[in-house]
Parts: sequence; structure tokens; C-alpha cells
Amino acid sequence: MIGNLEDNKSEFDLTIKSAFSQENNTFTSRSYSALLAKNNVPLSHKKIADNYMVIKQIFKFQMNTSRISNVEKSLLEKYDFNILEYTTMQQMYNELTLLQKWALSEDKQLSKDSDEILAIRVRELKFLEGSSYASISNEIYNGYKALVQYLREISKFHNGMSLF
Repeated sequence: MIGNLEDNKSEFDLTIKSAFSQENNTFTSRSYSALLAKNNVPLSHKKIADNYMVIKQIFKFQMNTSRISNVEKSLLEKYDFNILEYTTMQQMYNELTLLQKWALSEDKQLSKDSDEILAIRVRELKFLEGSSYASISNEIYNGYKALVQYLREISKFHNGMSLF
């Protein structure tokens, strides 16, 4: 039993599975989202999330928002990220974990790109919400749900808090 735990501990990856789990057991998306929200969330991510939640409460995204530009799309491609419409939930969780690490990095360019990528993701999300998710063609590509949950969990304006 002790030897088995030590073997599992050496392969331990906190973002994928528990040290006590079997090979086929992984964290659920809800607990994974909670892990993301409880880690050291960069202040820039919290500001973006607060801005998103305030705008969502005031405007409800009934206004028409545009798609991302080619420059923004090329930044996503630079780091091998899909556009939000074609991102799975697992890909979004991995991306959010990377963005958190990059935002706290010593490398200023990587930190700046991390903040810009999250801002791009929020603009993509606003477009999807404004178009009533009409762009999403498949149930597999539901990474936007993970992004919404992440923003909701790190924002101080979550759980229907009133602004006024």
C-alpha cells in the first residue's frame, strides 16, 4: 500500500489527477475550476474578470460586439491556442493554468501577452454571448463555459451581487 502511494506520488500532477486516484480517475471540471480559482490568481486577471462581470450585469451583452481582429488571432496562434469557438473545456482549463503562470512570470513580454490573451478571450466571449452562441457548431467545443466559470469565481462581483 505504501509503495503504491509512493509510485502514484512520483507521477503526481495536481491539475490532472489525485495521488490516490486510479489511472482512469481525473478531477471533475467543477473541482478543476475551483483549483484554478484558489491558486495565486494574478491581479490583472481579477481586474479583467471584474470588468467582465460589471459589464455583463449592466448591459447583459445585448449590444453588438465584433469578432477579434487578425492581429489578436495571430497572438493566439503564436502560442498555439484555438479561437474560443473551437476550444474544448479541457483545452481552456490548460490554457487558463498557463495564463496564470505566465502572468506571474519574470518575463515581462510573457506576462504582457498573458494579460492580452485573457482580454482577447473575454472579447471572444462577449461576441459569443452577444450572438446567443450562434457561432458554436458542436457540443464538444464548450471551452467558453470554463472561461465563464473562471471569470465568475475570481471576480468580486459574482453570485449576483448588486453593484448599487
